[in-house]
Amino acid sequence: MSLWPPPRSTRHSSRRGRLPLVFGAAAVALAAVAGGVLWALRPEPEQAAVTDGIPESYAGSWSGEMAQRDENGEPVAEWVVRLKLDEGTDRGSAELIPLDCRGSIVLTEQTDRSLVFEYAETYDPEDRCIDESVLTLRQRIPGALEAEWEGTSREGTVMTSTGTLK
Repeated sequence: MSLWPPPRSTRHSSRRGRLPLVFGAAAVALAAVAGGVLWALRPEPEQAAVTDGIPESYAGSWSGEMAQRDENGEPVAEWVVRLKLDEGTDRGSAELIPLDCRGSIVLTEQTDRSLVFEYAETYDPEDRCIDESVLTLRQRIPGALEAEWEGTSREGTVMTSTGTLK
């Protein structure tokens, strides 16, 4: 004689029929959560490649005075820039005259209203310039470019310079 009762039969129990349904619902819920997490963690789509290159209306040599302001809008400096943009390519060069800095610019975005370039410094003997920045050019009137140059200083201050190039 045993001290333990005999096992009960589940043959006529409704539990047996619900178990696959419960596991199925749990699997669907888990798949939905996992899909949402994967969608949220998906890599950003790469920016469309620039295929047209620098248009004729932007190509050539441009220069003008830029007014630099810090993130509070306070004046920091004024400087002159010279740009050389090669038609049909995605590259150009920039020279910041009184600061004695030079760099290359690469076209990263092109719309019907503007061109956006990434600037990478190639020459700065006095270590005065921002190493990397973004230059946006807009042509609202023929023969002139509105320029906006934005970068972050070594100290972490966002600097924005604006001006008109001719």
